[in-house]
Amino acid sequence: PTHPTLSFFNDTATTEIYTLSLHDALPIYIVEVKVSLKKQIILLMTDTTRKDMVGCYGNKRMITPNLDALAQQGIRYENAYSCQPVCGPARSAIFTGTFPHSNGMVTNGVPLGANVKTVGQRLTDNGIKCGYIGKWHLDGGDYFGLGCCPEGWDEDYWYDMKCYLDELSEEERVRSRQSEESYKTYFSEKFTFAHRCSDRAIRFLDQYKDEDFFLTVSYDEPHGPSLCPEPYNTMYQGFKFPSTKKFTDSLENKPLMQRLWAGDNLTAGEEQINQATDSLALFLGCNSFVDYEIGRVLDVIERIIPDAMVIYTSDHGDMLGEHRLFSKNAAIYDAVTNIPLIIKGGEKGKVVTAPASHIDIAPTIMDYFGLNIPKLMEGKSMLSQIYDTNSKVNCEVYTEFTRYEIDHDGFGGLQMMRGIISEEYKLAINLFDKDEFYDLKKDPDEMVNEIDNPEYLDIIKEYHKKMIDHMNDTRDLYRGYQWSLRPWNKDYIPKWDNEGFTRQRENEEYEPRQLDYDTGLPMKEAVRGKYLYGMGAKNDESKE
Repeated sequence: PTHPTLSFFNDTATTEIYTLSLHDALPIYIVEVKVSLKKQIILLMTDTTRKDMVGCYGNKRMITPNLDALAQQGIRYENAYSCQPVCGPARSAIFTGTFPHSNGMVTNGVPLGANVKTVGQRLTDNGIKCGYIGKWHLDGGDYFGLGCCPEGWDEDYWYDMKCYLDELSEEERVRSRQSEESYKTYFSEKFTFAHRCSDRAIRFLDQYKDEDFFLTVSYDEPHGPSLCPEPYNTMYQGFKFPSTKKFTDSLENKPLMQRLWAGDNLTAGEEQINQATDSLALFLGCNSFVDYEIGRVLDVIERIIPDAMVIYTSDHGDMLGEHRLFSKNAAIYDAVTNIPLIIKGGEKGKVVTAPASHIDIAPTIMDYFGLNIPKLMEGKSMLSQIYDTNSKVNCEVYTEFTRYEIDHDGFGGLQMMRGIISEEYKLAINLFDKDEFYDLKKDPDEMVNEIDNPEYLDIIKEYHKKMIDHMNDTRDLYRGYQWSLRPWNKDYIPKWDNEGFTRQRENEEYEPRQLDYDTGLPMKEAVRGKYLYGMGAKNDESKE
């Protein structure tokens, strides 16, 4: 009899090794190698899905059977984080592999920088078919987008929310923005953006099943107005979250911005904040509905291209009353930054607790297709971890905030935050406000801000240095001495020349090497000591 004794994965094959026992002393190893010549990735995204809105993350009251099944077939990341908990900036990091402060999309309502290339453009230029179906939010248009296919994506399958609205009459457009439509007897799933996205995704899969491709299916759901048909529209009637101290956070010793954001909720009781409302019920119902739509796509993948890699994530979460806050903003709380991330295509049924980040998705995609990872990408490939979950990619990850929306006068306006997160700690530097530091092992609910606790000062300084180094390494547009001149960092002395270096961009795949200011010749080193003109001498620091 034969029995499997070992199986492993790499980027080209699934290998199973069997032992045939002829007699106890002489085992013979028979190796069977199944090689898939096609490389295919499907990236599935939802909008505003908190990690605890997906059942496999532990909340069994959440009905998401398709995503739960995907997690059983792949890897579930417990500590994956958005690069900025706002729609556009979050997506900019996913599709460029650069942080919002690098690619120019520091807020909703501004476009990616003109010289910024998406992963779709890079793959297309290497002969890999790329389709994008769903919410884009990267063109600087309004919420719905401009309806124009960006460079590098298949025009036949380009379908953003503006394209969806263009299919509707004026009356239907208005209906598509009204939550109460979900309860009308005539309302059908076929009317929803999610259903039309799934239909197009299924057509793409069928057309290109025999080719290498990268397909994104980006649902707007469950984001409001959270339209969904029966039975999803009433599935969560009467639902409210279990009572927790997070709903009664006094926000004492926390940023002023958070107390302003809380408004009247700052003095409200938990029963006024954690309520069973129609809007919450519909939001969660729409969350289960979009799981159903994702299931339609997953069923086709399993049937015709079962070896394809599938990645699921959400752009950010929602406070939903935790810490007396709703929606999202310049906060480092898990409710908005700690997003679901599930990847099928390597090990099965595994859970990774090491930190992960959206910034690593684009490098992973490039690596999967056997392409060089561009120098300007600011993340790392997760491929080794996908094939072997014992492999650790990150010890810390980074998140940020600059502004919520260019067109909005509210939402706090300018809120400059940079954060660093590990399994143990979180540090948020709020440039114009009070900083935050949380001990996640001792205080997983993020209730106690330890930034002024002298017992943590050495750890805070260690994390702070890593964060400043990260801002420098990524050429953060907003870096400066102010990020180090903090009330708790009493030994810091600000300097006019700040860190004392020039850091030029290395984007040599699509543009020539930048020229050195001092010579006019191609730069030899991207990072070098800065010549302080008018000061009479070069900076003595020649390297970091």
